[in-house]
Amino acid sequence: MKTEFDNLRLNQEHTYDSDTNGDKQVVKIYCGEKLIAKKLKQKKSIRFFGIKEYANYLTPEDSLG
Repeated sequence: MKTEFDNLRLNQEHTYDSDTNGDKQVVKIYCGEKLIAKKLKQKKSIRFFGIKEYANYLTPEDSLG
């Protein structure tokens, strides 16, 4: 999911928000007003979350660069 998360985050049609509080960091990715993915980093643990249809929001890799 990390590569897919980066794909979503780097898409120019999406926005993301990052929040850090002590050892905890949360990055949320939005398409318009809809939250489509989230990364939670706490100490040495990293967890990725996405809505069921997150794959519909992915872009082909050749269009990112």
